[in-house]
Amino acid sequence: MTLFDPRQTVAAAPVVTAPAPVLPASAVAPPTTRSSTAATVLAIVGIILLGLLFLLVAAYLALALGPGAFVVCGLLALIPLAVVITAITLIDRWEPEPRPALWFALLWGAAASITIALIVDFSFEVAVELAGGDPGGVGDVVGSVVQAPIVEEGAKAAGILILLLVLRRQFDGPVDGLVYGATVAAGFAFTENILYFGQALIESGGVGLGFTFVLRGILSPFAHVMFTACTGVALGFAVRRKSRLAGVGLFVVGLGLAMGLHALWNGSTYLAEGIGGFFLLYLVVQVPLFALAVVFVVLLRKSERKLTRARLTEYAQAGWFSAGEVEMLSSGAARRQAQRWARTLPGDGRAAMRAFIRDATRLAFARQRLLVGRAGIGHAADEAELLVALQNDRLALAAASGVRLV
Repeated sequence: MTLFDPRQTVAAAPVVTAPAPVLPASAVAPPTTRSSTAATVLAIVGIILLGLLFLLVAAYLALALGPGAFVVCGLLALIPLAVVITAITLIDRWEPEPRPALWFALLWGAAASITIALIVDFSFEVAVELAGGDPGGVGDVVGSVVQAPIVEEGAKAAGILILLLVLRRQFDGPVDGLVYGATVAAGFAFTENILYFGQALIESGGVGLGFTFVLRGILSPFAHVMFTACTGVALGFAVRRKSRLAGVGLFVVGLGLAMGLHALWNGSTYLAEGIGGFFLLYLVVQVPLFALAVVFVVLLRKSERKLTRARLTEYAQAGWFSAGEVEMLSSGAARRQAQRWARTLPGDGRAAMRAFIRDATRLAFARQRLLVGRAGIGHAADEAELLVALQNDRLALAAASGVRLV
């Protein structure tokens, strides 16, 4: 049955036709949601534990920097965090990830990854002192260019791996991996910014704080995001491979690239001589890398739309969707047009249209899991659940628009 045709104008009434599914509705029984419920519970438990750990990290920073500096620097760190989270939200619009998973990712970066990095960094400093100190400053270079990239990216990657293992049914591809990796990195950068801002304020006052904020909050708010996104994207491609060995190889490559970019970023401060040299290196190296990252994200978003169209076309051939619905569901502009039309409906029309778009997109990705050899990860249950949900969405839209199904 067709509830919206993107070729119609917003003011036009929708066309409703009879459904023609290959399977009768009675064959699509509501499945059990035990596994998804368990994943949600695990995510909530993880959020609580990570939240407590974050409070401990915050207490440590408040003691180290002083309460006043901690509050000021925390507020400043919220600015680049808001910019990064907004960008992640825009990337994640097509097939949004579960909110509990995103909160887990953010807290993993802000608490767990930072804790691991602080412990290793402290241990490294103790080892250097026990070895006779670092009169030549070699230890600082090694710690910044070698130790920090390996430890920090490894700690952040662990969070993405946990999400992959717990939420295998929602981790469908490179865009999902990018979103999770970027969210973990956003949390890590937030806490790290508080520390760096506080150190600059204590050592150099307001001038030092302002300069550090420009470097980290304005020029490079996406630095950590770009590093860790490499690991997430690699895992996203890995879950689409039938070979586990190939998947592991992709993960290693992605993690290695994340560490390499991180080392390049940290090492650039040593390669450049003075502020002018740093900004020159920033323009020559970092800006082009960021531009390439933006292009890559755009291409990934396009691949999501193509995947949705391809998979829903297969359902349309079986009678579950009309050609007009596939066109609407495969285009961002047509989706927005459909939602504008739904806002003119009384009652729950807007919510029903949003649910219809969401469930159809999830159905496309559930089928994709089958095609890449991941049918064992709840494909049949997900498909049955989503087909039932789509039937209910249609009924809700029809009721809101006053259209009688025929």
